Amino acid sequence: MADQQGQGSDRAATGPLNGLRVIEMGGIGPGPFAAMLLADMGAEVVRIDRPGPVTDERTAVADVLHRGRRSVVLDLRREEAVTALMELVERADVLIEGFRPGVMERLGAGPETCLRRNPSLVYGRMTGWGQDGPWASMAGHDINYIALAGALHPLGREGEPPAVPLNLLGDFGGGSLYLVSGVLAALWEAGRSGRGQVVDAAVVDGAASLTTMLHGMLAAGAWTDERGVNLLDTGRPWYDVYQTEDGGWMSVGPLEIKFYAEFAARLGLPEHLARRPGPEAWPQLRSAIASAFAGRTRKEWEEVFAGSDACVAPVLSLKEATEHPHLAARQTFVEVAGVRQPAPAPRFDRTPASIQIPPVRRGQHTREVFDRWGVDGVEELLASGAATQI
Repeated sequence: MADQQGQGSDRAATGPLNGLRVIEMGGIGPGPFAAMLLADMGAEVVRIDRPGPVTDERTAVADVLHRGRRSVVLDLRREEAVTALMELVERADVLIEGFRPGVMERLGAGPETCLRRNPSLVYGRMTGWGQDGPWASMAGHDINYIALAGALHPLGREGEPPAVPLNLLGDFGGGSLYLVSGVLAALWEAGRSGRGQVVDAAVVDGAASLTTMLHGMLAAGAWTDERGVNLLDTGRPWYDVYQTEDGGWMSVGPLEIKFYAEFAARLGLPEHLARRPGPEAWPQLRSAIASAFAGRTRKEWEEVFAGSDACVAPVLSLKEATEHPHLAARQTFVEVAGVRQPAPAPRFDRTPASIQIPPVRRGQHTREVFDRWGVDGVEELLASGAATQI
């Protein structure tokens, strides 16, 4: 794991988005993660936070979802604060927000207003249900969005309830990643047309998009619309997880015949199961695989399958993942200001991404941002309470 303790102070951005200016309207979930990704890739991201209690520095540094950007506190209930925001908008390339539909409009900072001030602005909107439709104004969370999109139903084992995939599939997979890809696509187009546009990224849309392959397989008759009976949902004995003697788990996924043959040989399956059998023998095969794994510890099985094409890997905890030799060699995890966290991804060979600064306290950079972006009047805003500097 790489040690990046020296990143406690600002460092020059080196990623491919260096020079891009982004305004992030402070929120929770997929919006902040999208802003983090843009910052990791070199963008200068300014987070507009709302007034509130001063964040404890120790707590702030641990909130790694907020790494890489500066914080400005503006009280957007006040007209002069909205005016100041518009000054920043004029100098930005991108604005992203994650409020319910209509909130930004009521604040006086909706897309029409912003695009009048900055016609080339890319305005990214992150919601659960989308900007329109019968459910657009309803509250919801990741589990609700992926449920409606059809992405939750297939997860889990036959005869058991759907398995909840944390908030990785909806918020971050179907939300943040689609917002980032939409923003970057809109920036590409704006570079040719000179015109910005609104990117409507909804978790429910992104989660549905992630099921594209399954819909294709369903249409082709290669997938059953039931849980736990298919190729990739533990419906096959050779695509599952198995417990080891010491209570650990190993993931198994040799889909291809040649990989299955190596898996069977290393696991020591009997000859009649070494060639992948038909469905009638799957219960026997599953039992044989489970019994074999139960006979040794996870560490022993890791050694058995090391360097092989058997498609077997240990199921690691969050902490264990940071210490695995392969991930350590790739510096997949880094340490910044004493906090272990995933390094920026993906990787760029010429313009490497980096964590520019650790997470900061709300309002830590109000003066600095106004100065860097060439906006006057910050002292008046601070004196009136429309802005805060800690």
